[in-house]
Amino acid sequence: MTREPVELVIFDCDGVLVDSERIYCRVDREVFASLGAEFTEAEVAERFIGSSHELLTALVEERRGRPLEPDWHLPFRQRYEDALDAELTAVEGVADALDALAVPYCLASNGSHASIRRNLGRTGLLERFGGRMFSAHDVSRGKPAPDLFLHAAAALGVPPERCAVVEDSPYGVRAARAAGMRAFGYTGGLTGADRLAGPGTVVFTDMRELPALLRGPGVPEDREAARALG
Repeated sequence: MTREPVELVIFDCDGVLVDSERIYCRVDREVFASLGAEFTEAEVAERFIGSSHELLTALVEERRGRPLEPDWHLPFRQRYEDALDAELTAVEGVADALDALAVPYCLASNGSHASIRRNLGRTGLLERFGGRMFSAHDVSRGKPAPDLFLHAAAALGVPPERCAVVEDSPYGVRAARAAGMRAFGYTGGLTGADRLAGPGTVVFTDMRELPALLRGPGVPEDREAARALG
């Protein structure tokens, strides 16, 4: 069966555009331990990358054996900001990939709009996305529910079957599949290929490979061709 051509690429932010997951995982482990919830490095990477705030809170509460205060995370915010200010960089090759894309793209992240803008600003990527940034705060359910990706596609007027999602977490890949979109699982970070592979999913390790992987029937090979299509 012929696949629909890709008309919109939806990027996750953390771990896909900005190399933040290693930073978050290290600080997460420190913060959770201070709250009485001990996790190994492998557990933090496996269970928290790409999760929503609600899911993260539930997992920490489960491990510590008692509830957290509603705003438990607020006293730790500056610890994350300081680490990101000092260490955050763009994912290697992502600027080249964005430059080479022949179709429109946007961002859809479980993070807040404020954190998305700060992290893109820290890495020089903010201007590339203009007003095409969507947060889980815009919908009732974040990833792994499909709501956020469907919201982004609807806002930009593209049918789900013509969207491709670039993700680095199982939660994000599950959300893309549930939305009826093609998933591209990036394994250049902390998530192994075995946790992203599956139906309708292409797994890759170098962000510079993405434009070629996205091309299919009806998709132009460069931006000049895309302009010609009007």
